[in-house]
Amino acid sequence: MPLPAVLANLPLPIIGSPLFIISTPKLVIEQCKAGVVGSMPSLNARPASQVDDWLAEITETLAAWDRDHPEQKSAPFAINQIVHKSNDRLDHDMAACAKYRVPIIITSLGARADVNEAAHAWGGVVLHDIINNKYAHKAIEKGADGLIAVASGAGGHAGVKSPFALIQEIRQWFDGPLALSGSIATGDAVLAALAMGADFAYIGSAFIATEEARAVDAYKQAIVDANSDDIVYSNLFTGVHGNYLAPSIRNAGLDPDNLPESDPSKMNFGGDAKKAWKDIWGCGQGIGAIDKVVPVAAYVAQLKAQFAAAKKRLGLVEAGVAMA
Repeated sequence: MPLPAVLANLPLPIIGSPLFIISTPKLVIEQCKAGVVGSMPSLNARPASQVDDWLAEITETLAAWDRDHPEQKSAPFAINQIVHKSNDRLDHDMAACAKYRVPIIITSLGARADVNEAAHAWGGVVLHDIINNKYAHKAIEKGADGLIAVASGAGGHAGVKSPFALIQEIRQWFDGPLALSGSIATGDAVLAALAMGADFAYIGSAFIATEEARAVDAYKQAIVDANSDDIVYSNLFTGVHGNYLAPSIRNAGLDPDNLPESDPSKMNFGGDAKKAWKDIWGCGQGIGAIDKVVPVAAYVAQLKAQFAAAKKRLGLVEAGVAMA
């Protein structure tokens, strides 16, 4: 199946994942200008009225960039919607997305046909993140256009499946848009995701350690200093299992090696979740490849160079193998 027009012919086959609290227009705009899909959760805009302002800023800034740089037009942007029942802003935020005809909607924590239909009404493409094949089937059955396979090692809410197993199972029945998330932080890993059968690499934690990310300096430095040994998998903080930086858990007065289990029925993505994630830092296992804080443009340029070098090293350039 050919990719939807909005996702075809990207300069790099990369989608920047929406980072709770951290992603703002500043980060999204720089990601798009650098040639990767930039994204943010609508819930990052607080109060709710700020969603309209942020969407106006993104659309107007990228339109101006495209007018001034016809030879290097921006990649499209995406807005993440938490469709879990605890999100009482969903209708409001989707209305704002409709007003600005957001090109890509990323849905999380529950597939909903009405949300997919709403996005399709203005021409939007919906990608739904999943952690297993069962949820992948449900997402497509309810009208999502594509999937984001959140494998073991991804930052924030993550699954436990090997990326090999997850991609293989999905590709047995689904030939639509598919992104892979989980410990991807280098151009080599981007190429590996494509080789496994994904169309895009989904990168999040590495973008936290960029100058444009709305994260405190200590958070960014912790990513630079840490590696996969410093990641803890727990459901304590939101009711959903996810990966977090151990140093932030210790700083909050908790023992990362002895965290209690949370009650999933008390899942919450409102103000309490924001307060928790302000102090408990979500992060994936791929951060060992991050050794300094840099501008988004510099990091994406590094990814591009690594991606090209990896293809050349494997003989894909000389052989004329088509890997975007």
